[in-house]
Amino acid sequence: METLLISLTTVAFAEMGDRTQLLSLMLAARFRQPWPILLGILLATAANHSAAGLLGSWFGRLLTPTILDLAVGVSMLAMALWTLVPDKLDEDKTNLRRSGAFAATLVAFFIAEIGDKTQIATVALAAAYPSLVAVVIGTTTGMLLANAPVVLFGKAFAERLPLRAIHYGASALFAVLGTYFILRNIA
Repeated sequence: METLLISLTTVAFAEMGDRTQLLSLMLAARFRQPWPILLGILLATAANHSAAGLLGSWFGRLLTPTILDLAVGVSMLAMALWTLVPDKLDEDKTNLRRSGAFAATLVAFFIAEIGDKTQIATVALAAAYPSLVAVVIGTTTGMLLANAPVVLFGKAFAERLPLRAIHYGASALFAVLGTYFILRNIA
């Protein structure tokens, strides 16, 4: 349960103001079909985070516990710094209107998540915790929790979020997790 909750909260906070959250807003404004968009987010995130989790689990088996904890700790501290830099959505280079809301969301979300901080966090969490399923369910659920309000309530809701405070909170969460993993080696 700990793995699931840490994975969920880590990604939910990290996602606030992230480019994929901005992508959710753009897709909601373009298509005005929340359920196909949410299904696309769910499936794209589950596929992307499953791949990231498998990679993290593989790394976790290769490294000694001490090196693994240090690597996860350092990566979480790096994520803390990265979270303080808000993302901007690059101008869409494809015409998403040609495909339906579901297909556009599925493809755009999967691609946008490649190399994103939530994908990297998934790799680190899967390396650190033995339950790949709990990590992927947690990170995918965290992604949905962060993006569903944006898709359902749109721009009016997104403009009311204290993004700066959320970025600081997410950064603090990554810093605490990173420090925990590093200190676990010292104790």
